[in-house]
Amino acid sequence: MNPNRLPWPTKVAYGLPAFALAVVGIPVYVYIPKFYSDVVGIDIAVMGLILLAVRVFDAVSDPLIGVLSDHTRTRFGRRRPYVLIGGCAVALAMYMLFTPPGNPSENHTVWFGVWLFVLFLCWTIVTVPYESLGPELTFDYNERTALFAVRDGLLIAGTLFAAISPAVIGAIFATGASPDGERRKFFWLAVCYAPLIIGTCVWCTYRIRELNVLPRAAAASPTLKGWRSIGANRPFMILLAAYTISAIGSNLPATLILYYVEYVLQSTRADLFLILYFVTGILFLPAWIKYANRYGKKPAWLLSMAINTGVFLGVFFLGPGDEWIYGVLVVGSGLGFGATLALPSAIQADVIDYDELLTGSRREGLYIGIWSVAKKLAAAIGVGTALAFMGSAGYEPNRVQPENVVLTLRVLYALVPCLCSIVALGVAFAYPLDASVHRAIRDGVARRQRGESVKDPLRPERLIVP
Repeated sequence: MNPNRLPWPTKVAYGLPAFALAVVGIPVYVYIPKFYSDVVGIDIAVMGLILLAVRVFDAVSDPLIGVLSDHTRTRFGRRRPYVLIGGCAVALAMYMLFTPPGNPSENHTVWFGVWLFVLFLCWTIVTVPYESLGPELTFDYNERTALFAVRDGLLIAGTLFAAISPAVIGAIFATGASPDGERRKFFWLAVCYAPLIIGTCVWCTYRIRELNVLPRAAAASPTLKGWRSIGANRPFMILLAAYTISAIGSNLPATLILYYVEYVLQSTRADLFLILYFVTGILFLPAWIKYANRYGKKPAWLLSMAINTGVFLGVFFLGPGDEWIYGVLVVGSGLGFGATLALPSAIQADVIDYDELLTGSRREGLYIGIWSVAKKLAAAIGVGTALAFMGSAGYEPNRVQPENVVLTLRVLYALVPCLCSIVALGVAFAYPLDASVHRAIRDGVARRQRGESVKDPLRPERLIVP
């Protein structure tokens, strides 16, 4: 039996926190902005600046938490204590953000900024060590693809749950569409989400056992030289650049879909379209995993981005009453959605192995921290610029929008994301690792641990000494 193969219960236990944390992510990026602008009464442009500022803070906190987890030594492991403590903290911060004071004299802008800041800090504490667990669980090239498919499949399922839960909660508790009804809806969302987050993090920390890292391969000291060595990891730099550019574009539709559906399509079925997109992504994810195992992760990733981009471009040309055409385009672009999440995660684990070959250290936390910064900054740029442009175009809530606002929506929602994806595709073509190169990397790591000198698989003229 392959020792790198993981049983399904282990994969599911690892993936469950992704499901729970996703039910926080979608409300924060999709529902919370509209809730705070249209119900609580925060200026939309100011809110966009707050979101951007909080994400800039993440540029410092994420790598620091990653390095801290790399150097943590407890009898429970390096990562699991953070997953458990951070999960509980996220649940509390989310509850406070979702339940702003009803007193008009309260400074809701300060409330929003403070609790959003706390939520993202706590999210960093749990997500960076949690995602750092994945590359440690198996070193098999294809098994990693399966592991991250389970994790990101559950992430998509959690996102789907988050997309439909406001409507379900609203129907169960008859909250209605009034401001008071919206407040009650978000209260019940927080009440439902909090125990789910805590429970899945508890189960993950109980069920998963971490890799026993040898002292010499524990983690490089957080010196300036150690940070600079990341730049020598060319596959990681290419992957990071391509993913970040693509993520900036993909966060624009996530932020603007409620506005687009209401003011461009003049429809009330945003929840239905979100469901179509996420269900399609989940259903086709197993096919993408098979394709990646047969033809490689890079070709599968490039193809998934191309399909997603090519289909979604048609959304720009839609207008009032084009619900069915939009639904077809949503399903078409959703074909590649799952792969655009799972495959970069699996590829990322491989480039961390290359870092181990170069440095002799396991630095998952540092790499995931940097990856998390890129992911969050991409989201912040997407959210911040989208809301700022909407505000400058003259957006005012709860009324018919002028033509320049509608055009701004169409450009930001469709054209800019497709342009970002095209650029990302061009960058990703340069990614150099495949299954054979990865085997050479793992063989080199084993030989280096035995005290032998090895050649760099990507630069054969370079000799790596122990």
